[in-house]
Amino acid sequence: MAGTGWIIQVNEDLKDMEGLSTEKHHWNKGSIYKLPASLTDINKKAYKPQTVSFGPYHYDPSNPMEEHKHRALLHFLKRCGKSVELFVDALAEVENDLKDSYTLLHSVPKEVTDIFLQLMILDGCFMLEILRTAAHVQLEDYAPNDPIFSNHGRLHVVPYIKRDMLMLENQLPMLVLEKLVAVEHDKAKDEGFVTKLILKFLCSCNVSPNMAKGVHVLDVYRKSLLQHEPDHKYIRHKIRSMERDDEIIWSATELNEAGIRFKKSATTSLKDITFTRGVLRLPVVLVDDTTESMFLNLMAFERFHVGAGNEVTSYLLFMDNIIDNARDVALLHSKGIIHNALGSDKAVANLFNSLSKDVTQDPDSSLQIVHKRVYHYCRKPWNSWRANLIHTYFRNPWALRLDIPYIPITVHQMNLLLPLSFSFRLLLLQIIHHPTPPPHQHL
Repeated sequence: MAGTGWIIQVNEDLKDMEGLSTEKHHWNKGSIYKLPASLTDINKKAYKPQTVSFGPYHYDPSNPMEEHKHRALLHFLKRCGKSVELFVDALAEVENDLKDSYTLLHSVPKEVTDIFLQLMILDGCFMLEILRTAAHVQLEDYAPNDPIFSNHGRLHVVPYIKRDMLMLENQLPMLVLEKLVAVEHDKAKDEGFVTKLILKFLCSCNVSPNMAKGVHVLDVYRKSLLQHEPDHKYIRHKIRSMERDDEIIWSATELNEAGIRFKKSATTSLKDITFTRGVLRLPVVLVDDTTESMFLNLMAFERFHVGAGNEVTSYLLFMDNIIDNARDVALLHSKGIIHNALGSDKAVANLFNSLSKDVTQDPDSSLQIVHKRVYHYCRKPWNSWRANLIHTYFRNPWALRLDIPYIPITVHQMNLLLPLSFSFRLLLLQIIHHPTPPPHQHL
């Protein structure tokens, strides 16, 4: 039988249970998550900062970077001519909101939570200094041989800080950076100022006018990857009505053999994947040593932050579908879609295949439409016939001859055969340059 104390506690909690609106507000507060061991144990290095910690989850006073944080704070204060008390007071006004951003702050040691505002100021000022110097904002008060805030630091230290800044457990609320900048300049800067600074540092990309505000650096970066909507030239179907059970998309090389051509999308948005008239357009992606950690943390954010969306996860599942091995990577690389700075094509294939492991596809993803169209295109006999003709007669120009046995014929008979041979060639050219099937087979 259940213990009496537990029964009493449940009844008391039931009386104090929050209403729906209060509960909804509670869940909206959190944005920086402590990830479960079931996720991080698979690849600890991808989720744990290696160079610098931001926020309370990975704070370690023995980390050598803590000394550089203190030094950066002094430079920051001296340059703006403001006392540290002004910054403490500004953040104290929103301390509860900042703490609510961390969903498992209670799991952090008490000695860390006791210095919460101190961490926010030290880490926030350090992050702003990194954003500015790495984005080539002139800060003349650092020595030219400074180990962090110099050309040397930009080359040898900042890349590792950038990687750590894109880890979900290693985030600062955007409110921290905005408050620090507001006190520094005696007024709030325009709403997109910090966002522009972040994107200039991370990817040198511009902010779209309709880009929503991010809750932290990782969220800002995610939104920058999804800024542009694809230009779909077809009518959207209701995704719910699709028959998806047996719709398996082929690998890139198999799709190419089936006559599908690959081209770069007009934008770099991960949502800009389209399929029209036998052409599959994909955004350009750079794959390097930081790609795995970056994508894993973006997927973790989509998984735990309700309402964030599933666009990055859907993109990676789609890429996993069309990449089976090194040949698929080589094909996409030849089309300018994958820029391989990781190493071998096999390593890139293994990366995409591992990223989507144990990940669930969103049935409402717009990529399901692309998936469906590619699948049905490959099932059309006309498209397979055309692809076979291309591969048979146009890969080798000598294959265009009429392959018939030698038979002695008269000049008159030759004159009759030549128009037929010419007509056959014209038919092949018509198929190549006009891939649209007859009206009754139109896709």
